Amino acid sequence: MARASELEWAPESLYNTAISAVVSRFSEYRHELKNLTDDVIFDVYYKLYDKNGLVDLGNEFRDLDVFSRVLKVNNKRVLLHRCFQAIMDTDVSLSRILANEFCWRLTSEVQADETAKGKMLQFGFSLGSFLCEAGWFADSITIYTKCLKACINDESTPNKYRAMEFAVRLLHSQNVNCQYGEAEETYNTAVRICEDLESRGHKVNKAVLHSEHCALLFAQSKYTEAFNTCHLAILELNPNMPPMAIVNVMRLCSKACVVKREFKSAELLMKYAVAYAREKFGKHHPKHADTLLDYGFFLLNSDCVVPAVQVYQLALDIRQNVFGGNNLYVAIACEDLAYASYVNEYSSGKFRNAKDHAEKSMAILNKILPENHLLLSSSKRVKALILEEIGIDCNDKTEEKKYLEEALKLHLSSLAQTRKAFGEENVQTAKHYGNLGRLCQSMKRHEDAERMHKQAIEIKERLLGPDDYEVALSVGHLASLFNYDMFKYDEAEKLYLRSVKIGRQLFGEGYSGLEYDYRGLVRLYTQKRDFAQADHYRDIINQWSILRDTHNAREFNPLEYEITMTIPELVEQVMRNHALALNAGKGTDHKGDNTKETAERSSGE
Repeated sequence: MARASELEWAPESLYNTAISAVVSRFSEYRHELKNLTDDVIFDVYYKLYDKNGLVDLGNEFRDLDVFSRVLKVNNKRVLLHRCFQAIMDTDVSLSRILANEFCWRLTSEVQADETAKGKMLQFGFSLGSFLCEAGWFADSITIYTKCLKACINDESTPNKYRAMEFAVRLLHSQNVNCQYGEAEETYNTAVRICEDLESRGHKVNKAVLHSEHCALLFAQSKYTEAFNTCHLAILELNPNMPPMAIVNVMRLCSKACVVKREFKSAELLMKYAVAYAREKFGKHHPKHADTLLDYGFFLLNSDCVVPAVQVYQLALDIRQNVFGGNNLYVAIACEDLAYASYVNEYSSGKFRNAKDHAEKSMAILNKILPENHLLLSSSKRVKALILEEIGIDCNDKTEEKKYLEEALKLHLSSLAQTRKAFGEENVQTAKHYGNLGRLCQSMKRHEDAERMHKQAIEIKERLLGPDDYEVALSVGHLASLFNYDMFKYDEAEKLYLRSVKIGRQLFGEGYSGLEYDYRGLVRLYTQKRDFAQADHYRDIINQWSILRDTHNAREFNPLEYEITMTIPELVEQVMRNHALALNAGKGTDHKGDNTKETAERSSGE
């Protein structure tokens, strides 16, 4: 028997040698590939990708029959994503080619026998799901829409169930592609199909439908409705659902809990989703990255900024490794990391990493999306916030003006897109007004800044109530303007104290955003020559610093989270947390962002 040391090196396996030989003479053997098994065909194509044969690979994948076979190799889906993105980066619109070819064939198959139609619809599930997973939402929408039309008017029960599934998947793709008007229509269609099935005595699990409706309401800033809908989804969770569906329900519902400040339920759902996705799909899978991004959202909004940056970076690393190139999922992860980095480095003024990530996000989005796409609005907002801070730190007035004017252009464009999508009475629109208020303050346009901040506060108060975190954020910004630039000290004092009260109620005495209110109060009382109050708030800042150090010392490692309860136990615990929160009088609408400021104002909204 050979010793272990003799086995440390081994030549390439016979199988790999054979695959390499086929690839080296691909033009000769390509017509024979159809006689191989799906697994072997996949390995040949992946080796072709590995050898940079993207032209040949793109020509092969254009064939719908070929692509249907590689889609069947489920255990190598991540590798298929890598190949697919590489082809898309060569400016070959492979996703659109496949979607159009599928729709043409489905039209033909509808006229054929029912068995052929059923097979095509089943392939529609597979192809649409893959394109959605890969970030090519418009083309997945094309497929799902065609499939839904093909089976929605069929009165047979199997096709009614198919129609329901296609409607839910279409709703998901429209949500992530920011097509909220169309998503409303699709949701209503899904509800009608569901009611039809239930009227026939059939059981329909609506967990995924409720969670996608929750995501739609969340995107529209209808936080109370989203929160109520998320509980409907949670109540229908069960372990017999597909793992992908379970993960999606948990992560979408967790975000709704975050904005309502039910942090215990949000954390429970999110940690379970992270661990469950890692267990079912692996730690390098895109679905694991999805859960990490949402966990980063939870951390950022629960005032755990440093671990949020770490988690966002981990999610970006996974997406970059799987997709790379000009991929929408990579762009979104870059934007999330850019904003978290901006918040994290706000007090230091070191925005290089945040700026790099923001610019990478925008570069990808500008390449693959129409110029009026709503996803660009969010990316512009983040870059504008970063440019403003870089600008006000400039010693060169010409450079400062350049940065601030570019930030203004981005903010105005983002506001226009948001107003067009959601209207004036929307939290997102109000947040843009708040950011413009901050920028106008930096540009010494104080009256414009005051008007913008007051507009933001009025909209938020009407939509969210007077004691919401979002309101406190804008109130604090207006206080800073009055304190540092307009010298309206009495008005500023009232605003600071209001902001402090809300922050303490929601996050406790160690909340990071309190620092800027406290420092503002120290300056305000010093200017008013009320030195006793100024000293009082200096003492509070010292106490706050100790609490922050303790808070920041906590360690977070999402890769160590383990599943410690069953799904029914999880559901029971979430509902128990909700009942306790209601009894405690909690439950206000929020969509929190986080911390900091020059002239002691907190970060952008």
